[in-house]
Amino acid sequence: MTFDTLIVNGTVVTATDTYIADVAITGGKITAIGQSLPRENTTRILEAKNKYVMPGGIDVHTHLDMPFGGTTSADDFETGTRAAAFGGTTTLIDFAIQYKGQPLRAAFDAWMQKAASKATTDYAFHCIITDLPNARLDEMAELVHEGVPSFKLFMAYPGVFMLDDATIFKAMRTASKIGGMICMHAENGGAIDVIVQQALAEGKTAPKYHALTRPTTAEAEATSRAIALAEMAGSPVYIVHLSCNDALEKVREARDRGLPVYAETCPQYLYLSLDDMEKPGFESAKYVFTPPLREKWHQEKLWTGLKQDHLQVVSTDHCPFCFKEQKEMGKDDFTKIPNGGPGIEHRMSLIYSGGVGKGRFSVNRFVELVSTTPAKIFGLFPRKGTVAVGSDADLVIFDPNREHIISAKTHHMRVDYSMFEGIKVKGMPDVVLSRGQVVVEGDKFHGKPGQGNFLKRAVYSGV
Repeated sequence: MTFDTLIVNGTVVTATDTYIADVAITGGKITAIGQSLPRENTTRILEAKNKYVMPGGIDVHTHLDMPFGGTTSADDFETGTRAAAFGGTTTLIDFAIQYKGQPLRAAFDAWMQKAASKATTDYAFHCIITDLPNARLDEMAELVHEGVPSFKLFMAYPGVFMLDDATIFKAMRTASKIGGMICMHAENGGAIDVIVQQALAEGKTAPKYHALTRPTTAEAEATSRAIALAEMAGSPVYIVHLSCNDALEKVREARDRGLPVYAETCPQYLYLSLDDMEKPGFESAKYVFTPPLREKWHQEKLWTGLKQDHLQVVSTDHCPFCFKEQKEMGKDDFTKIPNGGPGIEHRMSLIYSGGVGKGRFSVNRFVELVSTTPAKIFGLFPRKGTVAVGSDADLVIFDPNREHIISAKTHHMRVDYSMFEGIKVKGMPDVVLSRGQVVVEGDKFHGKPGQGNFLKRAVYSGV
């Protein structure tokens, strides 16, 4: 037997198993797993003693090279996928935005152009729908055929992204027929807009009012409504970036009733809180994203939700805007601060450190949250999301004892600050492989722009 690469003596971790074994790679695939695999004629041997060998992370919520609020997110598909790889994430699902009046296919083609020559690791797309007359419903099936079986709808941002309930229901009913998955930004945009306009009229323009004008009740109400519409339509629904216990309770209740309802949260809601919005001057603009930060007590509720499977996925909603020049566009009006924060690089270390490291859940549950379940929900499993013969060799040699202090001075994202500045994590990737190629080794990047492949995903088939 000959192998391209052999990872030896590591502790293999999947969502269900933990065991010591060698992992062999040939032609970009995992071709053998076993004890003391033959090393003769192997091109490269990677030592993984006392380290985990786990599937590469899958971040199903990123916004690279995305126009928003008069500017564009700071990371493109080259810098974004590179930063993700340094953090152990080897697959991204980004969002192709359909603008009003545009065919859905045009959105997909535009984002493929952004990614194809730049992505250093594999990628896929959801399609954001902003305009869906009856004549356009068939276009959803066309995108599913192209390998894009998930669609994001907004209940927020009136006049830009927000859809009415009738359009949401039609999209969900169509998705139920074609194997699609609806991803929902659940906030009551109409009510929030009234609160925002009142705040501005009262001269409340500082960044903290971005958070104070978006109450948890608005998120919970929209989450409940999204679930009800999905239930009527016979459609699965995936609640994106859930931030608070109020909304979490709606998801838990629905799942207890056996409905195909899923939800993700993000590291910012697990580590940051409304307290960060009290930083002096304009500093708190760094934490302007939607949904906003919540009171600190919500954090433990979300960690418990991850442990108990009321939340199934941790993504980042990575949408970076530089503090200088971009965030400062809203210096006199919080509604003009570009919404979003940088997190693509630190997801796995933050969740490992806060989850496994703090004894909140097992290393298997960690793998489930950051890789396996995202792959299952979004049609990539078992090609991605596990360590198994026949799966892509997207692998991370992960050192559970390696420590790091997160800082903008050392991160690889193209943004001038870190949301997690100064936070110490324990547990870091040492070596990252994408389809068998070493793309990260220690502090060195070996990938190349255009090396990443577009992934055609399968239709939703349950988890």
